[in-house]
Amino acid sequence: MNRKPPDRKAQAKRAALSALKRARRLAERAGVKLSDWEGEFLGSVETRVKTFGRAFGDPEKGAPGQALSALQTVKLKEIAAKAKGEKKGLQRKPFKRRGKPDRA
Repeated sequence: MNRKPPDRKAQAKRAALSALKRARRLAERAGVKLSDWEGEFLGSVETRVKTFGRAFGDPEKGAPGQALSALQTVKLKEIAAKAKGEKKGLQRKPFKRRGKPDRA
């Protein structure tokens, strides 16, 4: 059986579309109200991926075989986390106080 090697661009496109659908579905099921901007972001990115195969025009913003840029991927993960009800991840912790050294 001779199989063709998998088409990386098609795989990236399918993965991006399924991630977008999954984030939207999570928000609907959880009853989380997405902001207008987030809803528009999901819709416009989905449209661009379906039309062009990727959602960004500048090749420096993402890897050649990827459908979403790095920042779009981060924002999509933030929307999915909001839909799941998870806390925000990047919160700073205060510095720990160390004991003062003994002076003699």
